[in-house]
Amino acid sequence: MKNCRIILVVTIILLTGCADQRILEELGFTHTVSYDVADKDSYEDNQMLRIGLSIPIASDEVKETREILVTNAYSSKESRTILSTETDRILVSGQLRNTLFGDELARKGIWDHIDTLVRDPAVGQNTKIIVVSGEAYEILKKDYKQHPRTGEYIDRLIDKEVNSQAIPDVTIYHFTRDYFDDGIDPVAPLLKENGEHLIVDGIALFNSDKYVTSIESSKAMLFSILTKNFKEGQISVNLTGNDEEKDKEMVMFSSVISKRKIHAVKSNDESQFKVNIKITIHGSVLEYIGEKKLGDDVARQELENEMSKYIKMETEKMITYMQEHNVDSIGIGKYVRNSLNFEEWQELDWNEVYPKVEVAVDAELKIKDYGKFK
Repeated sequence: MKNCRIILVVTIILLTGCADQRILEELGFTHTVSYDVADKDSYEDNQMLRIGLSIPIASDEVKETREILVTNAYSSKESRTILSTETDRILVSGQLRNTLFGDELARKGIWDHIDTLVRDPAVGQNTKIIVVSGEAYEILKKDYKQHPRTGEYIDRLIDKEVNSQAIPDVTIYHFTRDYFDDGIDPVAPLLKENGEHLIVDGIALFNSDKYVTSIESSKAMLFSILTKNFKEGQISVNLTGNDEEKDKEMVMFSSVISKRKIHAVKSNDESQFKVNIKITIHGSVLEYIGEKKLGDDVARQELENEMSKYIKMETEKMITYMQEHNVDSIGIGKYVRNSLNFEEWQELDWNEVYPKVEVAVDAELKIKDYGKFK
C-alpha cells in the first residue's frame, strides 16, 4: 500500500511539472521592447510608432533562442493587441528588462510611452530606459554572434557600465522621479551599434522628456563626479592637452573615491544665483606616462595639482555646455530651490534663470598610492 502511495505521489508531481512546463511555453515573456518613429516625415500628424518586441524562447523543439515581433501602432498597448495575433504565445510584461528609444523619437519626447509603462502593474520599476543612436529596432532585431540573446547582452552591458560608474543607473523609477522633479532633468544611457558589437556611446541629456544633447563616453566619469558620491571607478586624464610642444603626460587613476558638495546662494548680479561645487577625489595611480618621478613627494604634489586643475577645467566646461543647451542634468535647480522659500521658487522661471547661473568648481585630488614600482 505504501509503495502504491509513493507511485501515486510521484505521478502527480510529474504531471504537475509537465503542466507547469506547458504553461511556461505558452507565455511570451517580453524581455526588451523598442520604440521608433514609424514615419519620420508625417510623425507630427499621425504619431505612428514602430514598436518591436524580443521574446526569449526556452524550448528544445525550435533552434531559435528568441522571437522578434514588430508592428506600427499609435501606442504600446495597441501594438500588444496587434502582435498577439502573430504569435502562439500569450504576451506578458512581467519580465520586461529594457526599453530602447530611437534617438529620433527621443528628441520628440518619450514621456507618453514611459507613462504607459508606469501605469502597467506588471512592469517593474527597475526596467531600464535606454536611448539608441539611430533606430532602436535595428539593434533589437540583430543577433550578435559573440554574445547571448541581444536583450540579455544589452542588459549585462548596461549593468557592467553602471557598476563601474561610467554611466548613471536609469530605470523607469529614476526617469519618472527626475521628470516630475522641477529641479533636475532626466538622463539615460546612450547605446550605439559598432559592427558586431554594441557600445555605450555616452549619456543622453533631456530637457523635460525631450532628448537634447549628450555627453560623450570619454567624459562620462566626469559627469558621475558631478552628480554623486561613489567609492569605485577609474578615470583617464590626458594632461598633455593640445599643446604639441609639451611632453606626453597621461594618468590612469583607479580605485576612485569621489565626494561632491553643492552650495547655492542668491546673488544680486545678472546671474541671480552663485553655485559652488566642491569635489574631493582620492585614488591610486594605475598607469602613468610622463617625466615625473612619482616616488618624489614634490613631483607627486605637482601631479596632484595638475590633475585637480584638469578636473576643475573639464567639469566647468561640461556645466557650461549643459547650460548652453538648457539641460540641468546634475540637479543644480534642486540646490537653488532649497535656498529659497516655496513662494520664491514658484515665482522663479528656472528654465530662464538656469543658463545664467554662475557655477564654480573647486576640485581637490589626492594620490593614495602609485604602485609598487619606485
